[in-house]
Amino acid sequence: MSRHSVVPLKLVTIVTERILEDRLLRTLLDLGAKGYTLTQATGKGSRGVRASEWEGPDTKIEALVSHDVAEKIVDHVADAFFEHYAVIVYVQDAAVVRGEKYI
Repeated sequence: MSRHSVVPLKLVTIVTERILEDRLLRTLLDLGAKGYTLTQATGKGSRGVRASEWEGPDTKIEALVSHDVAEKIVDHVADAFFEHYAVIVYVQDAAVVRGEKYI
């Protein structure tokens, strides 16, 4: 086992239409995330192939957060965006070295 302390956190991942990027990034920070990782994403799902040339690539947002913040993020995204946008959210357990930076 590592000699460094490991903190149990949640990795929240949101994959969505690019148009929601700014709103979701503000929301994450407002709900308690200390930061995020943002990458471009392409793929195919229940709504068909995404990322046409005029829309640009989709957005994948990842944030390491506490259990409580993860629940707030999931609830908000589901309530505010699921009905009208292509959005997927998933949460994974993460054991993070220097995890105190994220809570």
